[in-house]
Amino acid sequence: MYHPTLPVLYPLRPIDTASVQFTDCAHGRRRVTIDHRPLAGVTPAMLLDWFTHLDGTMRYGGQVVDRYLAWHPTDHIRWELWRAAPGGGAGEGARFHIVEAFGGNPRFRVDVVDRVEKLDVTGIRLVQRLVGVPIFALEHTWSAGVEGTHYVSVMDIGARSAAMAPVNALLRRRFRPAMVEAWVRHNIEEVGQLEYLLPQLANSGEAEPAQRA
Repeated sequence: MYHPTLPVLYPLRPIDTASVQFTDCAHGRRRVTIDHRPLAGVTPAMLLDWFTHLDGTMRYGGQVVDRYLAWHPTDHIRWELWRAAPGGGAGEGARFHIVEAFGGNPRFRVDVVDRVEKLDVTGIRLVQRLVGVPIFALEHTWSAGVEGTHYVSVMDIGARSAAMAPVNALLRRRFRPAMVEAWVRHNIEEVGQLEYLLPQLANSGEAEPAQRA
């Protein structure tokens, strides 16, 4: 099994609810931008709280489960705080260990440790570096809007440096088109789930189950 068996309680957003753009950049770098449909009932402060407490648990389908698993029951496998931020917890400078399989497909499984280079009320940026050079970045930005929070995801595959072009070519082979497309669907689905999960946490009126140390 690549993921626990949890029910999908809430509708998964289809791809056509977001605007998706693929951009081929210099030196073989590729960018994928997803402009999501607004998240009704969600505020930037709620998103910041979510990402700083991913090690917590919540009630889901009559049981208490890891928040990360509730976030995408079929694709998410494991999340852990690999290294705490200098000030403690999951803030800037922390490292997240993320294991997931896009579409629940083991061919599209990733097991990575990302550094949190930004985490505030405007968004989060996760980065992987090679000899100090960013070779992968995933940034989510959000802002309050009339219809809910405006949420944009941008994934950069590859480095900006010409000297890193061979590395970029390797990354492009790893993140081949089928895998990138699976990630796009995954991202649209998981962002859409926040529209259901976050208001539930905010309006439960109950103390959250204890988080793991």
